[in-house]
Amino acid sequence: MNKVLGIILGGGAGTRLYPLTKLRAKPAVPLAGKYRLIDIPVSNCINSEIYKIYVLTQFNSTSLNRHIAQAYNLGGLRGGFVEVLAAQQTPENPSWFQGTADAVRQYLWLFKDWDIDEYVILSGDHLYRMDYRDFVKRHRETGADVTLSVIPVDEERASDFGLMKTDNNGRVISFSEKPKGDDLKAMQVDTSGLGLSAEAALKKPYIASMGIYVFKKEVLETLLFQKFPEQTDFGKEIIPGAANLGFNIQAFLFDGYWEDIGTMKSFYDANLALTQQPTPPFSFYDEAAPIYTRSRYLPPSKLLDAQVTDSIIGEGCILKACRVHHSVLGIRTRIEAGCVIEDSLLMGSDYYQHYNERQILTANGEIPVGIGSNSIIRRAIVDKNARIGKNVQIVNKENVEESNKEELGFYVRSGIVTILKNATIADGTVI
Repeated sequence: MNKVLGIILGGGAGTRLYPLTKLRAKPAVPLAGKYRLIDIPVSNCINSEIYKIYVLTQFNSTSLNRHIAQAYNLGGLRGGFVEVLAAQQTPENPSWFQGTADAVRQYLWLFKDWDIDEYVILSGDHLYRMDYRDFVKRHRETGADVTLSVIPVDEERASDFGLMKTDNNGRVISFSEKPKGDDLKAMQVDTSGLGLSAEAALKKPYIASMGIYVFKKEVLETLLFQKFPEQTDFGKEIIPGAANLGFNIQAFLFDGYWEDIGTMKSFYDANLALTQQPTPPFSFYDEAAPIYTRSRYLPPSKLLDAQVTDSIIGEGCILKACRVHHSVLGIRTRIEAGCVIEDSLLMGSDYYQHYNERQILTANGEIPVGIGSNSIIRRAIVDKNARIGKNVQIVNKENVEESNKEELGFYVRSGIVTILKNATIADGTVI
């Protein structure tokens, strides 16, 4: 795997995850109480012995740069590194990244100088655990020019993905990008040929691209600069075009848990799914393939007469005489007495406010960081450093599906109330 270079795409504006992406790049969005989205593909690379890793980004990259610098000092491990490459304007490329393929094209001058054979190109907003060694092995055994990682999906989800058909040897012979109606029906295949049981194949008759690719080094350069120099997207343009020109495009079946968490609902659902009993669909408890992140050296969490059920509690939290159910609490979360937190994701805080500081703020009529006493939060996301006053109710009382109340410190997306980072919600507010 020392002949493989990892490229993680995280350059999009993350509009589907707004307002979580208002002040941060999409790969820097917090996940599961202590991680960030970028930790998933980076950890998969390290666990797969891919130690040369670039992260391409374009928007709000400051916190992403800081996180990677603090989390991934590979210490010269086989010449390894994790480095952020932000979009830049040059005389040769005066515009910002125009798409996934364009982002790679603009930095290919840097990538191709490495003594490697393949590029593994990954997305920065997926939750899954994969050994890319199996992926690359399949690519090499089939002599593929490009290999796509694919999953079988049901009809309900199929129209959200790029779909494909393969021949008996796993070679991709047909593409359709997010088809609807009759075009969707036309992409049905017998997925039992991929190893699914007959029953599972009936439930999942479509083959969907995961947006994860292996390219031969020379093939990627040929496609981006000679065959499709004006095309900007891998899934919609480059790969279907390569198949039409006769390039050997192969499919690699991934049969584990995989979730695209690029929308607010999928992000919310994926986080709360981690609390499932007896085992969640994705587990961070895998000693053979751990998920790495920044070491913060925080103290253990403190629960003072608190009732916590079916929840994840991050490091350094203080919970006082409250009730927490089916929720994920991020680092340094502080919840005062009398609160009820249900079906919610609280991202915690970037810093502590000591007792004296909190007392002074309260005496001056200000609200300290955390959740004030006797507040109720249900089916909500509370971003970092939020200040929630006393007797606040964040319950989507009117059952609103979509609403932009940024001036008041919150959004509603897919019925989920999201409190903005650094927002202040006054005492007694009802949302």
